[in-house]
Order: sequence, then structure tokens, then C-alpha cells
Amino acid sequence: MLDSSARLPVSARTGRFLVLLGVFLCAACGLVYELELVALAAYLIGDSVTQASVVLSVMVFAMGIGSLLAKRLRRRAPMWFGLVEAALALIGGCSAMALYAAFAWTGDHGGAWAGGSRYLLAAFSLAIGVLIGAEVPLLVVLIQRIRRQDAGGAVADVFAADYVGALVGGLAFPFLLLPAFGQLTGALFTGAVNAVVGCALVLGLFGRGLSVRGRWAVLTANVLVLAVLASAAVLVDDFERAARRAVYGADARVAVRTDVQEVVLTGGRRRSLDLFLDGRLRVSGRDERRYHEALVEPAMRGPHARVLVLGGGDGLAAREVLHHRGVRRVDIVELDAGVVGLARHDPALSELNGHAYRDPRLRVVHGEAFRWLRSARGTYDVVLCDLPDPGITAGAKLYSLEFYGLATRVLAPGGRLAVHAGPVSTRPRTFWTVEASVRAAGLRTVPYRVGGRRSGFAAGPDRTSERARGERDWGFVLASRGRAALREATGSPLVRAGVRSAGPTRVVGLPVSTLVRPRYAN
Repeated sequence: MLDSSARLPVSARTGRFLVLLGVFLCAACGLVYELELVALAAYLIGDSVTQASVVLSVMVFAMGIGSLLAKRLRRRAPMWFGLVEAALALIGGCSAMALYAAFAWTGDHGGAWAGGSRYLLAAFSLAIGVLIGAEVPLLVVLIQRIRRQDAGGAVADVFAADYVGALVGGLAFPFLLLPAFGQLTGALFTGAVNAVVGCALVLGLFGRGLSVRGRWAVLTANVLVLAVLASAAVLVDDFERAARRAVYGADARVAVRTDVQEVVLTGGRRRSLDLFLDGRLRVSGRDERRYHEALVEPAMRGPHARVLVLGGGDGLAAREVLHHRGVRRVDIVELDAGVVGLARHDPALSELNGHAYRDPRLRVVHGEAFRWLRSARGTYDVVLCDLPDPGITAGAKLYSLEFYGLATRVLAPGGRLAVHAGPVSTRPRTFWTVEASVRAAGLRTVPYRVGGRRSGFAAGPDRTSERARGERDWGFVLASRGRAALREATGSPLVRAGVRSAGPTRVVGLPVSTLVRPRYAN
């Protein structure tokens, strides 16, 4: 291949810099697509570890295929690079909207969707991976056309720019794109950057070496891609509203994206209020009172002047606690300040929680429960764990042996710990793993089950799915250091009946869950 530096509109040194800058920007865009798929798949499907593994493994495999296919494109490397970037911008930029659209309009946001979604996720990962894999061989050819150098040096230069770009893209995604644009618009913006960079690099630097047909092919493809991305960006708000109605129903009143999660409120005073966190039904007005009474009431039998609620930012567990005489202080440790804000100010939710946040005995600490317990001072008569389900990967550490060891440190002598441990009927291994982990922390335990569930409220890693709708009970673990505290706490008919109901489901010999060996799965 002959040196074509004479055809460049700039010096060879400047041209080489521009190619490496293009490598840097394209690599940043490629990693954003990758992270976008992982984040959206974990949000829509659940089990972030599995989704990340699927995306990363399929994409890396596809990159190898793309590198092999690029060998056939080297003779017309500038034109093919421009077309590859156009395709990558279109597929990567639209991937988030396509996945969310499929989720919203499949009609089943769990079981059936979960299976089909994995194929769709794998297809996007495969397509994006093939295109990213084709970039590097073509870019090596382009940099060699500017100035001939040994192949090892050219590859080293390209990969250095590629890895630095990946670093910038990886940092830009959580700290810039998500806060500024959100998932859907962020992907569209990244696609637009990708298309502009690819087109400008090819036409601006290598346009003289292209045929007229090649120049028009690159220009037309990228202009069409930018038109599609711009149109999608204009319609993205209407799309989100329509998709939200398809997922949550026409009565979705509030939808906010906090620093932690998406929070959606549906219904209100005339209809049952539902609270969704990242698409999972977390509170249902149809049966939340039975759940919170079952969590709170047994633990409150005994001294209860100081009560700690881990999670429970909706104020519903605090409502039950504050009904008891003798309560002097209630501390809520809640990660998401947005949920607390809604619990304070949303008319329907604040009415449901009995305006608990107006009570001067209640204090809120915004922070992650595990971290807060590590530095906690003082002790509590009652500790209530109203936390995300153990089957959700992000919440697994809040059901670990280490977590219960920290919770035990803040228990006063004779204090009681109550834990929501997921449904017993459909996930007995998860429930009994929680019980084993609490017991391993040095506490005596009383596991019990409460029926009467009428919704997917407090559902597990699946969203409101066939599996969640099949869950008709809640499982709880009541624990204390001594028998005397448990004897008084288990005196209620609800606990006695719950113990008898949970007993036949026991799974023996389960290992405890730890930070490094989580034992919970979908």
C-alpha cells in the first residue's frame, strides 16, 4: 500500500493526531453503548450480574468476529470506516429506545418478556460488538496511510488512544450523560457524536482519496443516521410518557428519576396507590397495611422506646411504629432522598403513611444502611429491616452475614430485629438462607409467614410478572439475642400461625450469604 500523505489536506503529523483523536472519541462512544445496555438490561430485567455478563461476553466475542470481517474491507478502509461508524451510531444510539419500547409494549413485564428480552439484548450486544471490532483494523490501516510505520507501533498507538477513550466514556456515562440526559437521550446523543466524528474524519481527512460514489455513500449514510437520531431526540419525551403509560397504566401520576432510581406513583385517593421503584412494585395500597403490621407488630412487643428503620423511606413502617405508646424516637435510614420527599409532600402517599414525617419523634438519615451501621453510635430496642428484596443483586449485601453482624451491634439488651425475607411459597431457599444468615450472626430466630397478599407488592427481582403475581405471602424473620425477648414477641396469634405455616417449607443445610459469597439468586 502506497503512502497517501500527499493527498491529505493537512500535514502528516496533524493527520495522525486527528486519526488518534477519532479513535479516542469512537472508543468513548463504544463503551457508552456497552454500559447503556448493561444499565438498561439490569433495570428492565433484573439481576445485574447476569445481564452484565451477557452483554460483556457477547460483545467481546462479537468484537473478534468484527475484526476478522474487517480484513475484507481494508482496500477501501476510509469508506468502510465511515459506513461502520454510521451503522454503529444508528444501532448504538437507538438501542436504549428499542429495548425500552419492547419492554413497554410486550404486554407482560416479567416472565415472557424476560425470555424474549435476553435475545434482544444479545442481538444488540452482538451487532454493536461486531461494529466496534471492525473499527480497530480499519483505523490501523488509516493511520498507516498517513505515515508508514511498523505494524506493532501502529497497533500500539491505536490501542493506546482506544483505551484512554474507553476510560473517558466509562466515566462520562455515570457522571455526565445519565445525570444530564438520562438513559434514552444519552444514548441518542452518543450516537450523534459517533456519527459526526466518523463522517468528519473520513470526509475531512481522506475525502480526496475517495471516489465520488464513496464520498456520497458516507455522507448520505451519516446524514440519514443523524436525521433519525435527531427525530428520536425530539420525540423522546412523548415516547417516555407513552411507554410509562403502557407499563404502569393510565393513572401514573408522578414519575421522577432520583440520584438512586426511578420512582413512579400511580393511583391515589380514588384508586389504590402504588409505588414503583425501578419498575418493581414496592408499595400497594391494597395490601401494604397487612405487610407492615406483620413486619412491625411482633418486634414492638417488649421495650420499644428507640426504634431504627432501615429502608422504609415511604414512612409506612414508621406509621405502624408511631401508633405504639412509649416510642420516644424513630430513626429512618433511607438511601433515596427522593422517596422521602414524596412521602412527606405527595398528598396520597403522605395520607397513606399517616403523615408520619410530621411527628417530631421521627428523624431521617439519608444514606446507605450498610455504611451507616458501620459508624452507628447508640443502641435501639427495635431494628426493622424494610429493605429491597434479597433476590435483587444490588440488595444482596443487605441480607448478608456481615450486615446482620452490624445490626446486632446496635441492638440493645433484649432488643428485637425484624427482617422482611421475601415470599416463602415461591422462593423458600431465599427465605431460609436469610434465616440462616441471621442465625449465623449470633441471634435466635423465629421465622414466620403471613398470607393474604393480593398484589406483587415487595416483589423480588422480577418486575410485576407472572412469577410476582403468583406470590401470595410474605416471609419474615424475627430475631433477638435471648429467649425471653422472643417469647414475648412471639405471643401474638399472627406469629404463632405464621411459624406453623412456615415450618413445613424449611430447607435445611443452606450456607449463609456473605459479602463475597452471596447466596441469593432470581
